[in-house]
Amino acid sequence: MNSNPTSLSDTLYGPAGSVYLYSLLIVIIFMTMLVSFRLLVTRRKIGYLSMIIALGLLVIQHIQMIVLAYSGALSPGEEYTSLLLKVLAFVMVNIGIYQLYNATKRRDFILYGFTFALTVCVSITYWSAHRWLVGNEELHTLLRPLGMDLFLFVLIFLCFMLVHPRIGQNGKYQTMLTVYFAAHAIHTVNVYLFDGKQGELRLLELTTPFLFYIVLFLFIVERVIEILQAIYTSSITDDLTKLYNRKYFDARVVQYVKSAVPVSVIFSDIDNFKKLNDTKGHHMGDKVLKQVARILTEETDESGICGRYGGEEMVILVKDPDTDPLELAERIRQRVEKETVVTVSMGCKKWRRRMSPASLIKGADKAMYEAKTTGKNKVVQG
Repeated sequence: MNSNPTSLSDTLYGPAGSVYLYSLLIVIIFMTMLVSFRLLVTRRKIGYLSMIIALGLLVIQHIQMIVLAYSGALSPGEEYTSLLLKVLAFVMVNIGIYQLYNATKRRDFILYGFTFALTVCVSITYWSAHRWLVGNEELHTLLRPLGMDLFLFVLIFLCFMLVHPRIGQNGKYQTMLTVYFAAHAIHTVNVYLFDGKQGELRLLELTTPFLFYIVLFLFIVERVIEILQAIYTSSITDDLTKLYNRKYFDARVVQYVKSAVPVSVIFSDIDNFKKLNDTKGHHMGDKVLKQVARILTEETDESGICGRYGGEEMVILVKDPDTDPLELAERIRQRVEKETVVTVSMGCKKWRRRMSPASLIKGADKAMYEAKTTGKNKVVQG
């Protein structure tokens, strides 16, 4: 009856439990490495290389921990190597995360080099500093890692201050740093207050990193999703105005016409735009394009789809049957005249049965041209 609790206790707090948990961590780290390697091959971004190096260092460090669990102790050289790997891996992980969202510049390499040099300098305290502070050999052995452990707290704080504001997925990154801080704090308390013999703290020290590596894995996967979304968005939108591009707009017109939805197309053209560019410069031209695009987007809201058809031509697909395209176009014309330094000529065309998508767009374009050639700054229905 008493053998089961003892066996469970040995499994949780003994060497077998440590080996099992470290092995699981290695599996998670290795999976994250594979994902990072795949992304490095396809994306060729240096951040994934930094991540692979960091995770490789962590695998080596956790293998050392498995050896420790079996042998019961590490030599000073092995303990020093393990601590140095842990700190360097943390630095590399955060460098990799920063590089996933930022182009690496020359000053960044200087900062990375300084951080690595500082890490090596601090690591030397393992061999020298505490010989000057204590004479007791037992205390000397206990306090050897103190400099590196405290330095890791400083690095966590610096990551909160420097990396966190400069990347996406701030919530996940903050969670990662918080979990890492908690795991390291538990380790520090257990080692320096309880000589590493508090079983419950030791178990927490082993299990808390699971959350860190799981969130790290999700962080990398989410970054892939962000990249794919950015690629898709850039393929269907205009870079300057953020309206849909001509190809996407035409495809949506075809979709609605084939479904026999009673849509309308509004074609607009900025009056005297070439003269504006020639006299005020392209910067003013770009500013006006963005202003007009914003007005189109605000006025259509849920009722339509806006696109940039080319140059100063912008189009709207009115898909809400309750929206009068002529009234919508007039509201837009009035706002452009009032809120910008330009005016617009606009043409509207409603879809009728047996009308092709091309004919619908051409009809709106023709109506716009009529507005353009009969005084400008007006709306004409085709």
